[in-house]
Amino acid sequence: MRLFVSVDLPDDLAVPIADLQDEFAGTGGLNFTDPEQAHLTLKFLGEVAAERVPALEDELAAAVDDANIDPFTVRYGGLGVFPSLEYISVVWLGVEEGSDELTRLHEAIETRATAMGFEAEDHEFTPHVTLARMEHAGGKEHVQELVTERDPTIGEATVDAIRLTESTLTDAGPIYSTVESVSLE
Repeated sequence: MRLFVSVDLPDDLAVPIADLQDEFAGTGGLNFTDPEQAHLTLKFLGEVAAERVPALEDELAAAVDDANIDPFTVRYGGLGVFPSLEYISVVWLGVEEGSDELTRLHEAIETRATAMGFEAEDHEFTPHVTLARMEHAGGKEHVQELVTERDPTIGEATVDAIRLTESTLTDAGPIYSTVESVSLE
């Protein structure tokens, strides 16, 4: 199973995300994510044997307890890219409010997951929602312009759970399904 831990965005933010993606329409080299499946990844786990999932679910519940965070509000806004404006591989929507809580959740999950033998992150955690991946630099200048000039706010959502999510890769793009949901309450 190809798994990650996420915070899912509510359905009512799919339209504003699609509208934001439309601003990049016609930009060469961009492959857009499905706004209906918008999420913020707290930890990518990769390929996981099914028999490890129950222990992983227990550790995620323990991580939520470790983080000691009640449900909170996230305001999604701002644009950014990874790894840099000069070499763009991912275009993302940022977080204007709620990043401290998301970072605490990430750190608690990271600690528990690495103790289970999952690979540690090799970069600093930046809470974000992936809007598009850049396959080639054909439209790099347009992306640079939008990212530096636009500062959109998409909306807010209450985070009351994290999800262990399975990603099934298909020719039409990934399909995500919830394996387990862990409440923050």
